[in-house]
Amino acid sequence: MQYLLMIYEDESVYGDRVDSPELHDITAKHMALAGSLGETLKAGAGLQAVTTATSVRTTGGTQAIHDGPFAETREQLGGFYLVDVPDLDAAIAIAKKIPLRFDGAIEIRPLINSQGQ
Repeated sequence: MQYLLMIYEDESVYGDRVDSPELHDITAKHMALAGSLGETLKAGAGLQAVTTATSVRTTGGTQAIHDGPFAETREQLGGFYLVDVPDLDAAIAIAKKIPLRFDGAIEIRPLINSQGQ
């Protein structure tokens, strides 16, 4: 059985720079942990800042695209898809196909170091 271990924390503790000492320190700790897990680790990556998020919100059967992670606090993360697509438009097209029982949002976030970023 595989599990996704999602790390939730205040991203502001790392400062505004991608090269901050705090980010380098935690990255080194994550790399050490990843090395110690061996074949137990199937995949892992950091996400770019929440400001890079795009959401497809469905309300009353109508879909709208928003910049940002517009999930409301009453919504919880219930799963994920990891896709490799050429651009954000292709990711949005897939997000629109993800079934929801009622209203909800699909947050789209690029991975750190995705396509040279």
